[in-house]
Amino acid sequence: MQTTIRGLRFWCCTLAGSASLTLLPAISAVAQDDTRVNGFYENATYGREGVGLSKFRNTLQMELEKKAGNVGMFNNVSVNATLRGTYDGVYDLNEDEYGRDAGGPILLQDIASGYVAHGNGVGSPASAIPLPPGNTFGFDTTQNPNEGMIVLGERLHDQANGVAFGVPVQPCDVDSRGCIDDYLDKDMNELRFQEFNDRADFIRELYVDFDLNFDSGNILSTRLGKQQVIWGRTDLFRVLDVINPVDFSRNNIYDELEDIRIPMWILKTDYRMGPTRVSEGLIFDDLNFQVVWNFDQFRPHDIGQCGQPNVILDAGCFFRGMNNLWENGGTVANFAGATPDGGLATDFGPGQIGIRKAHMPDWSLSNTQLGLKMEGVYGDVGFSLNALTYRSQLPSLRGGIPAENAFTGQTDVWPGLIAFDIHFPRVNLVGGSVDYYSQPIDTVFRVETAYTSGEEFANTLRERLYSESDVLRYVIGADKNISIPLLNETQSFLFSGQLFGQHILDHEREQRTYGEAGIPDWEHNWTATLLIKGFYMNGRLSPQIITAHDFRAQATAIAPSVDWLVNNNFRLTLGANFKVGDGAREFDDCRSCNPWHPFTQTPGVAGHQSGESAGLSGYEPLGRFQSGPIGMAQKEDEIQLTARYSF
Repeated sequence: MQTTIRGLRFWCCTLAGSASLTLLPAISAVAQDDTRVNGFYENATYGREGVGLSKFRNTLQMELEKKAGNVGMFNNVSVNATLRGTYDGVYDLNEDEYGRDAGGPILLQDIASGYVAHGNGVGSPASAIPLPPGNTFGFDTTQNPNEGMIVLGERLHDQANGVAFGVPVQPCDVDSRGCIDDYLDKDMNELRFQEFNDRADFIRELYVDFDLNFDSGNILSTRLGKQQVIWGRTDLFRVLDVINPVDFSRNNIYDELEDIRIPMWILKTDYRMGPTRVSEGLIFDDLNFQVVWNFDQFRPHDIGQCGQPNVILDAGCFFRGMNNLWENGGTVANFAGATPDGGLATDFGPGQIGIRKAHMPDWSLSNTQLGLKMEGVYGDVGFSLNALTYRSQLPSLRGGIPAENAFTGQTDVWPGLIAFDIHFPRVNLVGGSVDYYSQPIDTVFRVETAYTSGEEFANTLRERLYSESDVLRYVIGADKNISIPLLNETQSFLFSGQLFGQHILDHEREQRTYGEAGIPDWEHNWTATLLIKGFYMNGRLSPQIITAHDFRAQATAIAPSVDWLVNNNFRLTLGANFKVGDGAREFDDCRSCNPWHPFTQTPGVAGHQSGESAGLSGYEPLGRFQSGPIGMAQKEDEIQLTARYSF
């Protein structure tokens, strides 16, 4: 009964806020000509197979613009603000899956017993397996009890003789286990009311625009404040569009980037030259130079905290489980004496394996991000040349931290040990884009490419279990309107296709005794997307289907939807998101990396050296990089209904 009342209380607050919207059209009607106020209220309700309610997000967003005209030496001065607040009721209405009652006791695979409870592995008082004197295996189950957990990856695969361990899934104010300080440590209110946090995300955008006109006719156009800066010309997968981090916890990769980019405090200045003669035979129809300075404190992607409905690559669950292992110790399935047939569930103590902490860069001038862009138009060709120095918005796990040897109690740096800190390395990017409109075939073509240096990847061939590589990415796309009289005699259908490629140029992988070891990410991979969108009822009814196929992961997402503009204010969207193809994949899990030689030598491997992987593989933790975001979401099919009232 208490749960129902709590959910109704927050829902009533949402209804009270939405009721106030009836006053807003009147405000807009009496606003001055140089002031614009509009916005929307939206409810998004999603149901997920096998889970039930996976989203009940209520959004109130307001957009304000005040034009000040000419102010002193500046022209076209305006102030813009976008305020957004959300309440996602799924944490109250489906709290057995995502709220304070999520998770429960778990069993972990053990070759000797079949399955044992968390806390009953080798090293526990309940274990019948003798250990050498002086070992420090085992942990305090009062600090890490068998409750409020799931098994890592349990919705995607069984334990299959591989690595598995418990992951706490309740909000961090309910259960603090595995919550990484300043990174993945959201409490219940930060999950429900996502924008109301210490970074003031309810201020979605707040910036001032102003121009400085020169006698030559050139214009220096500046935008200063919290904003999104959009580079590139493609959708879904980002190549050049990397200035703002992205909130993948809203809807994985499937929401519009405009809605999931995380605005940052940025200074963006464009020097607009208009038509420009470079030489006698080279005249640009338009030429601009842009400087972008992101002076905000560094912020990574929001990859989703374990216990949220959307956790891209399931990485947030891996991180939370590993931090819990480091802080509190825990049971790991199939670990000691592991072979392809399995191993013994093993109780590790605190400070032996896991993730110790996240190194979140403090604000400093050297930690800000700087970008330069030249863009122009030449005939039917638009182009840009881009350069950016920034910090990776994706985390890198770096091994080589001091940890305790569970056999001897000695603390040292052990080669090949799965003990990490999270870092966000500095990355440098150069790239460019081109779009071309072909009049004879009425088609827009676009190409976008980026070359980065400084990115880091998991690598089980290295003693610290990571390495750096240059990366080449590109997108080739085309948009065309095609008439299909059988389906619509009066309006054409939009066809938009893209091919996204990624090539890791310093890729390393080798065959070892039990399988491949090295970098789990594919050396070369491609993902194709196709959008088909139709229009009926003078554009008020718009069916569409979006597909995305990951070639190496052999995984496909299919997202059909119908958008109905009921009137000028009210819009309904009914959609779905289905995945087909392969799901979780196996890769070297480093059980055979032999960090504590000779105690951890892998059976059946002659001459097994310290820190050298024998390639023993499992689904966790590195197979996720071969599955990709689509493959790792194979169990997340949804039906989605969104209602929006605009004012």
